Amino acid sequence: MNPQNCECHKPRRVIKLVGVMIAIYIAILCIKQLKSIPYVGTDPTQAHTISVDGTGNAMAIPDIATISFTVTETAKTVADAQTKSTTKVNTTVAALKKAGVADKDIQTTSYNINPHYEYQNVICAANTMCPPSNPVISGYDVSQSTDVKVRDLTKVGDLLTLVGSNGVQNVSGPSFSVENPDSVQATARAAAIDNAKNKAGVLAKALGVHIVRVISFSESGNMPYPVRYDMAVGMAASAKAPSVAPEISTGEQKITSNVTIVYEIE
Repeated sequence: MNPQNCECHKPRRVIKLVGVMIAIYIAILCIKQLKSIPYVGTDPTQAHTISVDGTGNAMAIPDIATISFTVTETAKTVADAQTKSTTKVNTTVAALKKAGVADKDIQTTSYNINPHYEYQNVICAANTMCPPSNPVISGYDVSQSTDVKVRDLTKVGDLLTLVGSNGVQNVSGPSFSVENPDSVQATARAAAIDNAKNKAGVLAKALGVHIVRVISFSESGNMPYPVRYDMAVGMAASAKAPSVAPEISTGEQKITSNVTIVYEIE
């Protein structure tokens, strides 16, 4: 064996050994880094946890009322029915604006044109089966619905009477609601969270554990919903003496928030 040939292999072995050591060092650093990241490679639901529910309520006084009315007119032709319907709607809208309702608070919600059918009587011979009567178009129905938002709740009764006095066949409402429901819901949510925190504190003390942090949070509950009172005004009633404005009571609405909080414990 040539000694010189043996010497030439030593640098290669040293380089390989250094490379292996560097690879091992990098692997150790990576493992330490991964261990420092919480829940990597593990299921967070396996952590020791407690789950508590909380409920909170907030009361809201409605500050918006919505009145709806529908005008339906029938005539031999579409044009005549439209003219009759439009005249009545425009007269009513003009009266509402004069009473102080802003343009932005008056909204057309539907407009429909439908044929109006009548069934002809069929004369049958004795002891024979009568054929079915045939529907015949006798005219057209034009229907337009409008929503009116009332911001001054003291005027709701007067506006209901005003709409009915203009010959509108169908008036419904008022439907009461809260214009900014998020703030009310936030109040209910805060109360529900406080309720859950108090429960968690009592439970942790009873179990002899410490609360570390929040693992998850969920909320359910009801948002302020419109409270509706319905009334109908017929044409015959509107043709009589002017109606007395009804007394309208807004009442209040209860908003509820239900939360579930999961805490990690140790």
